[in-house]
Amino acid sequence: MTRLERFSGLWKKPFVLFSIIVLLKSCLAYAVVFGDKVPWIALVADIPFAWVLFCLIELFASKRKLGWYVTVNVLVTAILFAVIMYYKYYGVIVTYHALEQVNQVTAVKNSVFSLLAPYYLLIFTDIIILFYVTFRKKIAKGWKDVVKVKMHRGLALGILVVSLAICMFNIWPNRASMNEIKQAKDMGILNYEMYTILSREKQDLIDPKEITQDRINQLKGIEKIANPSYYGAAKGKNLIIIQMESLQSFLVNLKIDGQEITPNLNKLVNNNFYFPHFFQQVGQGNTSDAEFVVNSSFYIPPNGAATMIYAGKELPSLPKLMQENGYQTATFHTNVVEFWNRGELYKGLGWEKYYDAKFFEGEDEFFFGSSDEVLYRKTAAELQKMNDSGKPFYSQVISMSAHHPFTIPASKYKMALPERYEGTFVGDYIRSQNYADYALGQFFDELKANGVWDDSVIMIYGDHLGLPIYSLTKADKQLMEEIYGREYGYTDMINIPLVIASEGVTNPTVFPGLGGEIDVMPTAANLLGVSMDHQIHFGEDIFNQKNNLLPQRYYLPSGSFVSGKTLFMPGDGYQDGTQYSLSGQSGVTSGVTEEEYNQALQLLHLSDSYVSQLPDWKKK
Repeated sequence: MTRLERFSGLWKKPFVLFSIIVLLKSCLAYAVVFGDKVPWIALVADIPFAWVLFCLIELFASKRKLGWYVTVNVLVTAILFAVIMYYKYYGVIVTYHALEQVNQVTAVKNSVFSLLAPYYLLIFTDIIILFYVTFRKKIAKGWKDVVKVKMHRGLALGILVVSLAICMFNIWPNRASMNEIKQAKDMGILNYEMYTILSREKQDLIDPKEITQDRINQLKGIEKIANPSYYGAAKGKNLIIIQMESLQSFLVNLKIDGQEITPNLNKLVNNNFYFPHFFQQVGQGNTSDAEFVVNSSFYIPPNGAATMIYAGKELPSLPKLMQENGYQTATFHTNVVEFWNRGELYKGLGWEKYYDAKFFEGEDEFFFGSSDEVLYRKTAAELQKMNDSGKPFYSQVISMSAHHPFTIPASKYKMALPERYEGTFVGDYIRSQNYADYALGQFFDELKANGVWDDSVIMIYGDHLGLPIYSLTKADKQLMEEIYGREYGYTDMINIPLVIASEGVTNPTVFPGLGGEIDVMPTAANLLGVSMDHQIHFGEDIFNQKNNLLPQRYYLPSGSFVSGKTLFMPGDGYQDGTQYSLSGQSGVTSGVTEEEYNQALQLLHLSDSYVSQLPDWKKK
């Protein structure tokens, strides 16, 4: 037998062939997720994991051995492809927790497809070839004859033991790493996925009696103020909170080639209270997480969307607080209430009424429901009825038209993009936000015309980021650099605006303090003169507090937080973490302390413990 024949026979052996296939697929995943041009870690991490499975097949699969190899290959392919696509959408490594989200995928299929680079599909090449081979009887028969030959048992056992040892060597030293992306890279993607399944340790919960507002305030550096500024300045007024889809702060007062992108928002910002250093605090549930955080002043859960994990809880909330103070409450959203399990969340939060797709009747639909124009027109009419009742109200209005992937219908274009922005992700985002601002302006006009505006406090914020760094092409990054005058960074990505407007109360003022979505509830309560003394909350009134600490989850590695003028992102822990100036400078060497790092983790643990042990409203 010649060397060529020996080589030909070797690669036909499933153990060798599928090892090569897994290696190539792992290299593709590492290149996309970690940016590795030569991902050697795939060879020393993912291949030993695959060999463990392949050796088990060689040892125990007496029949249908090829079928088992194909099954493992398909499973590995599915995992690696999911890792690639999930990273491009969320910037995190997908785990089994995301299975709860599977039923939402069809609703965001346009967003998923928009992130799919053609070369990602190379990961399925071998499956197509294998499918073809099975229908070529002559080739298939010859291959099956080769497959029938088992690997020597001693060799299989030896490779199995060595591979298991290598897997443990990759996993064990990296178990304590806070940064999930670094952890996945150091362990190997497949090892990391297995580790998350096998290490489902339950968090030790803190006794609710030990979770006090004083303890929370001490961790955050909050001081009790005898006469807080703006307390009761809008007492008795309605509260309207408008949650804008994917609205980031850089859009405020932005002009591109002389064109204002958000003229209506700009006018509001420049004549009222504006908080430029305000940040998102959402997770897997995105928009629905923002609804949860704003209305409860609790942090999102460590895994999964708040609507899935906490929806069954009897939640202390802003709707309930306002009802206790004589307000009627309602929330408006053009999507179906079942999406992201909102119906359950709304019961937990205590909304008296919700208006969903049924109310908006599918009029002028795109993306998830009726357009923002329909949302605002019909909502304005309902708010007028509520206002005319003589009883103040609290309502939340959820905008959705500027949703990822931002490809709004041509009939909704309200601006002409410069040539260099056409056909880009950034260009689509800017045009969709321009339309959302147009519709918002109509809402303002209707509220002013029907008398609701003068009787209300209006709070507007972005629900979450729209332009993830990890989704941008080279051309998109160049456009963002043109807009910022520097490289677009993590602090820019999670920075969202907060504007507060109320006739006779607000004036042109920029508040330089730090805030996050968790602070909306206590800030609104202060303005309306509503006490929160008897309600546990993790946010603070950002009119009156100088210090703030904003733990981040999901879009940034666990252990990340914003404090002072700095964003901190951990490595394995604090010592090898990276600090980023909120002005965009990276690699800052001073700013946050290890004490703040530990305090941020404690705050998350307190919130997780408190909410997890709240009573279930379903059992009442």
